[in-house]
Amino acid sequence: MDLKSLRHFAALVEHQGFIRAGEAIGLSQPALSRSIQTLEHRLGCALIVRGGKGVELTPQGQLVLAHAKRLLAGSTALKNALRQFNDLEDGELLIGAGPFPAADLLPRVLGAFNRRYPGVRVRLDIQHWDALRRQLLGEELELFVADIRELEGDPLLQVQPLQQEPSLLFCRPGHPLCSEAVLTRERLAAYPLASFRLPGSIEQILRRTLPRAEPMISLECDNLDVLKRLVMQCDALSIASRSTLASELAAGQLVLLDWPALMPGTSFGLVTRLHRPLSPAATAFIEILQAAAGGADEQGVR
Repeated sequence: MDLKSLRHFAALVEHQGFIRAGEAIGLSQPALSRSIQTLEHRLGCALIVRGGKGVELTPQGQLVLAHAKRLLAGSTALKNALRQFNDLEDGELLIGAGPFPAADLLPRVLGAFNRRYPGVRVRLDIQHWDALRRQLLGEELELFVADIRELEGDPLLQVQPLQQEPSLLFCRPGHPLCSEAVLTRERLAAYPLASFRLPGSIEQILRRTLPRAEPMISLECDNLDVLKRLVMQCDALSIASRSTLASELAAGQLVLLDWPALMPGTSFGLVTRLHRPLSPAATAFIEILQAAAGGADEQGVR
């Protein structure tokens, strides 16, 4: 039994006659009759009452018709779903991001993705890298972009580096440290540090360049926009890459302190599950992401 025979049978019932049904589906009357007989032979029962007026169904025929309609509708729905899936006309893409890529790279990539595939619904979850890892492995996300220094070598993940940039120390304009010609570790330690949650290895690097008493971070938040606004309102110091501070620096809302780069860089990358196929939407998103990251590197933005 195949869907073609069921489609012929449904057309016969719908058009109430072999001639009309054959015309509707582009099949001759003898060919349609043979298709129905073949279906009856495969099912082992008569589906129509021969010799009656119109097309009268046997009890078995009524049962087969009900199932045929569901199967044919399911087949159509499957074809439509595959068309939408493959053509990126519909669907949903679940992605995550750490605070740094969410502040600069991801908005640009998502904007380009939406312009190209407006029918795909995208949900972006901004979290710490550890929370994103749990969500990815729990299949709540298809991919995420975040700091990868604690994730490289994870046997469950595929990690692709994207960008790296030194972290710089910043504060609000008019901060007491802005007027000091020479900054010292002791003066820097006198002010609270606001930052996102740091991986253990990165915190150790930071301690070597910015020694502080416990706690290392006085104000902790994984939302970079909130951190920047917080620093504008108090004497806390914070760290970020130059690109993620560009608009606030240009507007004079934040300033950089003359202190060496605090760590090797805000190294973030693309993370997916190892040996797990990606949807066409995810593949298309990654293509745009890689192009944007590569273009930024070439221009020296990152």
